[in-house]
Amino acid sequence: MESKTDFPCSAHCLISSMASGAVFSLSDSSLLKIIQGDITEWSVDASSDAIVNTANKRMLGGGGVDGAIHRAAGPQLRAACFDVPEVRPGVRCPTGEARITLGFNLHASHVIHTVGPVYDSDVNPRESLTSSYTNCLIVAKENNIKYIAFPAISCGVNGYPKDEAAMIAISIIKEFANDFKEVYFVLSEDDIYNVWVNKANELLQEA
Repeated sequence: MESKTDFPCSAHCLISSMASGAVFSLSDSSLLKIIQGDITEWSVDASSDAIVNTANKRMLGGGGVDGAIHRAAGPQLRAACFDVPEVRPGVRCPTGEARITLGFNLHASHVIHTVGPVYDSDVNPRESLTSSYTNCLIVAKENNIKYIAFPAISCGVNGYPKDEAAMIAISIIKEFANDFKEVYFVLSEDDIYNVWVNKANELLQEA
């Protein structure tokens, strides 16, 4: 099945450096959009949208996507994360769980923070990654988020195999198809983007 590429983003959707994209139907009222770009610049309506941050357990910023989101959001994001209660010393968000804050200087209105598994050290990485996606979507639904954008959770330094990660991610999103207007994956690397589009072609109907 051929995917649609180079589709135009709607006028109110802020995506910079978007190289290509593919659109798939999740339900009669919901779409999955897989695009290349910078997740820190993504937004749909700046009121009911959220980006997902691959945080660490302390939620105080780090490297990769986490660091980029904190830099773009400004110091207010770190302060908001610091105010999230610790569940045990040094842990505000355990692996597989999710927390939500405002987006502050980001274009998106909210950030949903989740801690993905480290593939080689997690006792059950598949279960933990499933929980990360599931809990992000539950938190988004509880907070009336209608548009949500994910990175490829745990596929960077955490070492999760991309094909399995894409299958888990898209399968979980299908379960929430009627709860969101649009779900995005905003991916910066060609190899991850290609894996996600190929897996979506296997699991979903092209819009």
